[in-house]
Amino acid sequence: MNILFATSEMVPFTPPGETAESISVLATELARLGHSVSVILPGFAQAIAGGKLLEPTGVDLAITIGAKLVTGRVVKLAWQPRPAGPTVTVYLVEQNDYYQRPGLYQEGGAEYIDNCERFVFFSRAVLETTKQLNLCPDVIHAHDWTTGLLAAYLDVEYRHLPGFEKVVTLFTLHDLEHQGKFWHWDMLLTGLDWKYFNWRQMEFYGHLNLLKTGLVFADSINTLSPRYAQEVQTSPLGGGMEGVLTSRREVLTGVVEGIDYEIWNPANDPYLAHHYDERSAFAGKAQAKAALQTEVGLPAAPTVPLVGLVGQLCDRRGIDAVIEVMRGWLAERDVQWVVLGTGDAKCQDALADLVKRQPRRLSFCMAQDEPLHHRLMAGVDMLLAPCRSEPCGKYQLQALRYGAVPVVRNTGSLADTVVDVNDGTLAASAATGFCFHDSGAMAVSEGLARAVDMYTREKPQWSKVVSAGMKQDWSWTATAKKYLDLYATTISRRKARAE
Repeated sequence: MNILFATSEMVPFTPPGETAESISVLATELARLGHSVSVILPGFAQAIAGGKLLEPTGVDLAITIGAKLVTGRVVKLAWQPRPAGPTVTVYLVEQNDYYQRPGLYQEGGAEYIDNCERFVFFSRAVLETTKQLNLCPDVIHAHDWTTGLLAAYLDVEYRHLPGFEKVVTLFTLHDLEHQGKFWHWDMLLTGLDWKYFNWRQMEFYGHLNLLKTGLVFADSINTLSPRYAQEVQTSPLGGGMEGVLTSRREVLTGVVEGIDYEIWNPANDPYLAHHYDERSAFAGKAQAKAALQTEVGLPAAPTVPLVGLVGQLCDRRGIDAVIEVMRGWLAERDVQWVVLGTGDAKCQDALADLVKRQPRRLSFCMAQDEPLHHRLMAGVDMLLAPCRSEPCGKYQLQALRYGAVPVVRNTGSLADTVVDVNDGTLAASAATGFCFHDSGAMAVSEGLARAVDMYTREKPQWSKVVSAGMKQDWSWTATAKKYLDLYATTISRRKARAE
């Protein structure tokens, strides 16, 4: 299959982030599976710098943006993420006035005032590059609001051109918070007829909305979790787009993102002193637990449950509820906690205060520390993830791989990836963790208490849950194959409509 990614973020061409990293790994994995993969990005400063071997493509751009003509060019490089691995062709759209800036979308906390025209130019440049280089993709896979215009331009202006007749579009929602909302007069910048500025297509409460445009015109839409795909059809998780998403529910699906098993593998993890796999997890995790307790300053206590929590510390991730639980548990229960992450000042201050009160039961590492992150997953008995919403969680997947039993709120990708412990799932050897439904402290405490009780009283059953989790396949290979199925479904659906 010939696949073209259009995105404004991808490691190593833009700064690291969940979206940039996931797009990079997905493109690589699709290429590894034998498919032709190309990626088009804006020529941001970081992408152009760094001594990369950029080659001219011969594509010179002259694009009308409102009342002015904006020129640019397209360069390329053959990107090989890993030695002896597949190659992905990366195209960079050079336009220095738009993209040679300190930030991708903002500077000093303020959005660039010309963001609309910057990404109008980029969307048009993607299709012009596709046309001039005769790329003939089967699928254009667009990501987030910065590419929201692509499907509209394809259907309105390019569909009749050779090479575009059968192209399908997939629009992936990584982020509903940022939607590309601009005042209505920016519609002139798009070059599209005003007839499309209506409540069914591009208009949103009097504003131009590029995310909505992508949702309306794309052949298929996906989020990063099947459960989340259902949740965003309701308020408040839909971010105002719930009506649009509900109207397109027949082409809306969810694909859970994977984790890189070459990086997240306790059998050969370079950050671990002692390696283990599913068959040796009991001894391996005991060694990792002892090492982690020493590293973070907790007393050696092999039989005491060790609860881990990692990531951004904020109310959206339920940390306020966890802190409330800790205030009771630290004084009353023989349980140890280790927290790794940074976030809101109030959360950080509250955790630091709790450490002062109970230093033998709580360790707080206020940092983003990748090696310690790996050792935490190996050393803790259970990982707590009480998120109020979770479009694309990965920590629970890392925990499953390392034999740390997830204790999670039943939402988004957490619900999709963790099978709750009950009599039926235990009997079927399918249980992989503990789920709770509400977001308050009481629900968090009850979910955690279930896990701690099994750990301390039912070791054979606990070992069964650990083993089931470690056998799961949440690799990027599995994720890439699901995307290939989604591409094929989208192509079949469009073909059926054309017949």
